[in-house]
Amino acid sequence: MPRAPEIAHTPAVSARKLSAARRGPVDPVKTLMHRHRELCERAVDPLEIAAGLEAHGVTDRTAARYRHRDVFSLAEELYARVPAVAGEPGRVTAPAPMRDIETRAAWSLRALLPGAACTATAVVLKLTDGVLGGEARLTVALVGALVALLGLGLCLRSGPLHAAEGRSSAAAPFYGYWLLGYVLYGDGLLDQVLSGGPEGPWTVTPAPLLGLALAVAPAAWCAHLFSVHAHRKLAGSRALEEFAAGVRPLLFGTVALFLCVLAGLLYLADLGYGGGGAPVAAAALGVLLLLARLLAVHGFPEPATTGLAAACAVEAVAPALILAGRLPGLHFVARPVDAVVAAAGTGAVPAIACGAAALGLLIHATVALSRASAHTRA
Repeated sequence: MPRAPEIAHTPAVSARKLSAARRGPVDPVKTLMHRHRELCERAVDPLEIAAGLEAHGVTDRTAARYRHRDVFSLAEELYARVPAVAGEPGRVTAPAPMRDIETRAAWSLRALLPGAACTATAVVLKLTDGVLGGEARLTVALVGALVALLGLGLCLRSGPLHAAEGRSSAAAPFYGYWLLGYVLYGDGLLDQVLSGGPEGPWTVTPAPLLGLALAVAPAAWCAHLFSVHAHRKLAGSRALEEFAAGVRPLLFGTVALFLCVLAGLLYLADLGYGGGGAPVAAAALGVLLLLARLLAVHGFPEPATTGLAAACAVEAVAPALILAGRLPGLHFVARPVDAVVAAAGTGAVPAIACGAAALGLLIHATVALSRASAHTRA
């Protein structure tokens, strides 16, 4: 139950007596209380205050300067000493069940648009093979790609994959489009560069891109489930450490669930196109994009953008090193790429690039998303 505007509950009274007995003539908490008064007045429980303090850089070491063992203990005193705002319910009213279902249905349909557009385009191109000319087929492909991109944009503007204003980077879409473009053309380009090219048109591998487009809807649901269960753990935790310990396996489970669904979709897309592309690289890219979006949604756009940029850099450097190796005296710079391709094929380059970046973001997300402040709504 929310606190009454005029008086605090019984534990708050005893907490006041204990804190008053301890404070003496100098009250170290008073300054902090005034600085974060609005946060304390609108908090539902001490853990919400602890999350807000954590977001403002207050650590357990900082709490020790206020004569408390940790941030949660400090938050309990602030919660007890600051009454709730008069006339404020102190708790956000949950949406009505029917309204909540309608909202989920709306963003779920938007998340299905990229996969539906790519699937329809693939079916039309397959049915008109030998009927339409090259220009007509190119037009169909471009229209399908445009509709898929518009659907992806709508999906990212609302729903669980939407990053609030100030929580997104302007460069992130550019890096994302680069990575998706490499899925289509990267292997063909690298193969031509290795064989002495590039010469002529590059081989297109649309199957992995179709699988990734179909995976947008599962990604949205995985992000939604992660957010919902993280908020439940936040409401039920008694300490920040307890919350962090519960969120880490939740994050790993979310990523594992998405990877399993993505692997199935990539397999089906591969069957539909009769092979082509690198499914391992596409799976690594899918996990990378999911982790980058989770970090952006929860207020960490900089590491997300850095991870995407790192994967793009590796994919761009690989053919550049092969070309540089043709210069006199620089043949050694191409040896790492030659060794990787000889061992596992051209698909190993994007697999290493996206896999390493995804692993780095997973490590960062394990720390960042296990903080309570990452899950407090603005």
